[in-house]
Amino acid sequence: MVSENEKLLEALESILNSTETEERLALNSYHIEMLLMSEKDIENGNLISEADLKKEDSE
Repeated sequence: MVSENEKLLEALESILNSTETEERLALNSYHIEMLLMSEKDIENGNLISEADLKKEDSE
């Protein structure tokens, strides 16, 4: 997901940084498949801007 909202991105970064831990997260096969599909979408340029997403949602 892509966002140009700097305050939102800063808040997310703050949340993620405050919850950093040495603990590893166990992913199941569904999560791994979804992550791989996301990486392929990014590589292939299958992205949508936040503005376009909001427009589609409102329609």
